[in-house]
Amino acid sequence: MKKRLYASSQHAIKAQQLIEGIQLYFVERLNQLSTDFGENSPFIPVEWFRHSGKNGGGLRYVSQDDSVFNRAQVNFSQVQYENDETKSLNSATAISTIIHPFNPHAPSMHMHISYSELKDNTAYWRIMADLNPSIIYQEDADTFKAMLVDSSKSFFTEGYEQGNKYFYIPVLGRHRGVEHFYLEGFNRQGFAQDSQLAKTIGKATIDTYIHLVRQRINFDFNSDDLTSQLAYHTLYLLQVLTLDRGTTSGLLIHNENDVGILGSIPSHIDLNLLSTWIEKMPEPQNLLLSNICDALDKGINKNGKVLVDDKMKQSLCDVSRKHYQQHPEALSMQASGNIIPPTVKNHQ
Repeated sequence: MKKRLYASSQHAIKAQQLIEGIQLYFVERLNQLSTDFGENSPFIPVEWFRHSGKNGGGLRYVSQDDSVFNRAQVNFSQVQYENDETKSLNSATAISTIIHPFNPHAPSMHMHISYSELKDNTAYWRIMADLNPSIIYQEDADTFKAMLVDSSKSFFTEGYEQGNKYFYIPVLGRHRGVEHFYLEGFNRQGFAQDSQLAKTIGKATIDTYIHLVRQRINFDFNSDDLTSQLAYHTLYLLQVLTLDRGTTSGLLIHNENDVGILGSIPSHIDLNLLSTWIEKMPEPQNLLLSNICDALDKGINKNGKVLVDDKMKQSLCDVSRKHYQQHPEALSMQASGNIIPPTVKNHQ
């Protein structure tokens, strides 16, 4: 039976406890949405292992209530190399979550909080939170932004500027969402205070997001609303697969959690719309998007509306991984804040 090993440093243990606590808190709040508005079908746990567990692994909770969630996943992972002197990384512990509600009036949300320790005794946090609606309500955006201001305190301006930089899609001249926050390489106040900031932002993001979903989850919607949602979900896939540095780094580091890494992809996308963006892409990303469209075209396709199931996710992972292995220069075209983390290098 496989068993995961965990990092053993005191700070990594505390970071693990903090991050697992945030994960379980969010899953509890999401399960309550299913109880109150859906089929009372709780998220199910799925475990994965890095090198059969000797270098860690993770546990992701996946939604089962299709009446409430289009796609929803809350991931915990800890990859650790404390016993491998060939790696510059000791351990990396993270929660990464994306929620896409079924109702197009309820916004999607992405959050990532991680703690990395290197063998040179440096360590840092990464903190991301962003609101991603298919149908924009300015009052929702204002509420989410006010939460970020209050929870991040003196670091709001820095995080807000980096978030808006990271989640910008140049070929479309727009951002992925409406409010974005991103602190990279964060190590400012000592472990205890930085940890508290990560926890505060994480809990506040969850509470605010649940509040926003509860406000919208019973709104009536029509075919136009669903069309807007499908178009937005297609844009979301574009950003994740052609710009998101975290996704690409995860795929290049290992292939043991591919379906989990693409847990952020909504259930369906508009292949016809996605194909129109190929000519907008710079080289060689135009080739990447063309190959993505070819893979999607082999899936379950109804008038251009393609189901992104686990089989299709694996195909998209294979296409993306192959592209960056053949075109490593394209990694410089990935999104970044003010700091570009050496994530892939840390695992080599």
